[in-house]
Amino acid sequence: MNVDFIFKIAAIGIVVAVLNQLLQRSGREEQAMMTTIAGLIVVLMMIVTEISNLFDTIKSIFNL
Repeated sequence: MNVDFIFKIAAIGIVVAVLNQLLQRSGREEQAMMTTIAGLIVVLMMIVTEISNLFDTIKSIFNL
């Protein structure tokens, strides 16, 4: 896992937080919630990919 991966997650979090605040201030709470959920799903998919790579690496190390 690179530091770049952590920066990508942080950047997504910052963008989602700003969008959430802008949408809430303009009275669009439903769209703000959907934006937050979409950001969470994107980050979770990135993490699942990295966990899959981790398990593949562990399997290759122990010849499973």
